[in-house]
Amino acid sequence: MSDGGLKFDERIEEKISEELKSPSLYKVLLLNDDYTTMEFVVRVLETVFQKPPTEATQIMLHVHKKGVGLCGVFTRDIAETKIEAVRSLAREQGFPLKCVMEKE
Repeated sequence: MSDGGLKFDERIEEKISEELKSPSLYKVLLLNDDYTTMEFVVRVLETVFQKPPTEATQIMLHVHKKGVGLCGVFTRDIAETKIEAVRSLAREQGFPLKCVMEKE
């Protein structure tokens, strides 16, 4: 039986590298609405997504003008956690701010 010129160790390494895949990444997006204040959106971007004030303001303005803005790209678990944090903060403050994720 021919092994295709591969040594036993090389075949094992090849199989292991095929099994290890990077996790899927998800974009977390904020959606514009007519009620959530700009100040609150900036605060969410600073606290939940650790954006510096200037970048948070730029993202907020993009959401305001275009209807949607990218907050970051994360693994599924982290994206879901950040979305729930945004929803919870918005609910506490009485804002209808929506945050969703989309597979990259």
